[in-house]
This record gives sequence, structure tokens and C-alpha cells, in this order.
Amino acid sequence: MFAHLEKQFIENKTFDEIRVDQHARLVRTLKPDDIHLFAVMSGDVNPTHVDPEFARSGQFREVVGHSMWGSTLISSVLGTEFPGPGTVYVSQSLNFWRPVGIGDTLTITVTCREKYEHNHHIVFECLAVNQDGLKVIDGTAEVQAPTEKIKRQRVALPEVTISDRELRYHHLVSITQGLDPIPISVAHPCDAESLGGPLQARDAGLVDPVLVGPEARIRAVAEEEGLDLKGVRIVNTVHSHESAAVAVALARNGETEALMKGSLHTDELMSEVVSKANGLRTERRLSHVFLADVPTYPHPLMITDAAINIEPSLEDKVDIVQNAIDLALILGLAEPKVAILSAVETVTPKIRSTIEAAALCKMADRGQIKGGLLDGPLAFDNAVSLVAAKTKGIRSAVAGNADILVVPDLESGNMVAKQLEYLAEALMAGVVLGARVPIVLTSRADTAETRAASCAIAQLMAHKRREALR
Repeated sequence: MFAHLEKQFIENKTFDEIRVDQHARLVRTLKPDDIHLFAVMSGDVNPTHVDPEFARSGQFREVVGHSMWGSTLISSVLGTEFPGPGTVYVSQSLNFWRPVGIGDTLTITVTCREKYEHNHHIVFECLAVNQDGLKVIDGTAEVQAPTEKIKRQRVALPEVTISDRELRYHHLVSITQGLDPIPISVAHPCDAESLGGPLQARDAGLVDPVLVGPEARIRAVAEEEGLDLKGVRIVNTVHSHESAAVAVALARNGETEALMKGSLHTDELMSEVVSKANGLRTERRLSHVFLADVPTYPHPLMITDAAINIEPSLEDKVDIVQNAIDLALILGLAEPKVAILSAVETVTPKIRSTIEAAALCKMADRGQIKGGLLDGPLAFDNAVSLVAAKTKGIRSAVAGNADILVVPDLESGNMVAKQLEYLAEALMAGVVLGARVPIVLTSRADTAETRAASCAIAQLMAHKRREALR
């Protein structure tokens, strides 16, 4: 019997070395990523394998693996171990007796049953059983076995990351499951993405949008993009400045519980928001938080402030940090870990952000910032990588596992957020904190998906505000 192990070398068994009844074995557990990768590789997107909702109503009541995934494990034994390199497939006949679900462990056994000297063919009996000993696959495979010994360095395969953006989007939206949709005023939704976002959020049960803008333009975009405006209230305005003023007024007078930016400049909307006479300001400074779901990071990551405060002072950063902590608590984190970022992890008067990071941490120690665990200054690598933190000898409960990244200024924060979005396939959501109502503030380049995900955060915040006012 030969164990199928990740050895340094890959070596075959020649035709002459193999005896009848000799066998080899492989054990493998089916994971969700195996199903997704097989579907991508093969193009087999049968909903039985990739659509949980469909699968629940189907024969097996759950997502099951592709039957041929099991057969590839047989091929793996034959091609890499027994006989191994130099083996040529001739034929295969398999029977599939039961499905393989996520978490099932298959034990694959291939046994030599017949050998043919004239052509060096071998017939193998193939069997796969699950963790309960039940037969999943059986059958035979015929191969032409190698006649010469081959021993090669095992090739290191590249690491594969499955980035299921749709799954991550639905996971983010699910944080508001069971909550009623909230009314939200949408300022100037006059292009496909800024109109599609709130409508997608409406269809997901997150919001009831009130569209504020030139009605003719909004309806023209909806018709061109095939978007359904049935039952949606539209408040007609002449131009984007009026759209911003009216949308803010709706939130200020309580007709809506959140505000959303459409296809207008951020400055246009925020100038109305911060107006002392007619705006939405509170005693807390306004700040923006990006919530990033990064495929290579184990949990959501909040980045602040990358959109509102250009070069915040220490006093500004106190509110920026507290706003982010308050949102993290709303999202269910018991004690969010806050990394105050700089270029280095040591305090030096030559870099202002390191001094402010140290001051913020001490302010948290004194209760001037509440609800979170702060550490800084930390460089970006130390904040998100335990390996980097340990290499530099940093002992911290925050380093390597941060929930919140507080950036030195808007420029650095915007770069971090956009790099994660465009180079690391992060799913982004964005919201402005510190106002009377949550404000969904997205880039004009953002997708409808990003806008809808941001609405989920606004919905959760609005419901927490309702509870606080009771």
C-alpha cells in the first residue's frame, strides 16, 4: 500500500514493479472552494452545485459536489502515485452511487486487478467511500503503465484564491436580515449606476428610495437601462444643486432616515449636509468609513477617513476614531481593534502621524475614546499581518488582526481603499458618520452593487437610531 503524501519528489511504479492486488490510496475532504474551482474550470454551473437556494429545493436538499470531482481524485492517484509519471489513460468506467456534500471525506482506493504483458496495460479496480464507509463511486480504469523509472522534483503549484464576489455581497447584505426597509433620499440619481444602486437595494429589501432629481432624466435612464420605477417616489428638481438641497431637507425633516449620493459631486452634497442653518450636522465631526471585504483578509476591514477630512487634526481624529468604533459596535464587534496607521511603528517627532497615534492611544487609556482597543503607530503591514508584526517584534493585541485602520490623511486613506478595491478584489461599502442620519457616500465610479451594500449599513444604523430614540 502506498500513502498519497505531499512528498518532495514524485516517483512512479513501473509495470514490472506493480503486482496484482497491490493498491494505493488518497483521502480528500470536499470544501466549498473545491466546488467553485471545479465549476470555473469545467464550466459546469449546474445550480445543484452552485446555487444554495435551488439546491435546498432539489433532490439532495443541499449543495453537492460535482460527481466528476470524485473521478478526478482517481485520476490523481493513477497519474501521480500509482503507477505515477509516464502513465497513459486508456479507458475508464465508473458508477456513481451517492452524492458528495460539503465536508464529506472520500477515501479513494485503486487496486491492480489485471496486467497485460504484450502492451503493458493494467486494469485497476477503483473505489471511493465516504467517512461513513458508504460506497460513493466504483468501477475500473485501464492505463498503459510506464516501463522506465521516473523520479522528478515535485512541481510547486501556484496558490489559488476563490473570490466569490456575489457570495460576499449577499453576506454583507444579510447583516440586516429581518429589518424593515428604511426611507432614503437619493440626491440626483441621473446615471445607470447611481439609479441602479438604490433600486437594487430596494429589491433586496434594504431601502425605500425617494429619488430627488430631474424627473425626465431619471425616467430616461431607467428606460434605457431597463430599470423598474414602479411605486418609487420621484421629487422633481431642476439641477444637481437643488437635488442636494431637497434631498438633505427630506432627511432633516424626518421624511427619510438616510441620505444617498447620486451622480453629483461630493462637494455639492456635503456643502448642504454641513450647512449650519439647514444641514444635518451634530456635535460630532463628520467622517467617512469604507467597509472592505477583502478575499485575502479573514474578516471585514474598516478604513477611515478616506473621503471627508483632508488633513485632520488630532482633535478631528478623536471623532474619526470614535465614529468608526461606534459603527463597528453596531455591526456586532464587541471590542473592535483599531490600528492607527503611519509609515513606521515607532514614535518620532519627524512624522506627525506617529505623535498623534501615540496621543490617541493614551486618550483611549484615559477614557476619552471609548469602546475600542487602540494601538499605534503601526505601519500597514504590521496592522494586517501577524507575520510582519512578529518579525518586527511588535507585541500587540491589535497588530496583525486590525478591524479598523485609521489613516493619517485623506490622500493615504483613499489610496489604501482604492488599491484594495481594484488590486485585491475587495467588495467595498461606504458611509458617512457623525450626521443626524447615515449618509451613503460612494464614488461616481462605484457599481450599483457597492451602492446597495452601502445601503445595508445605512439601514442597520437607522434601525439602531430608532431603538435609541424609543
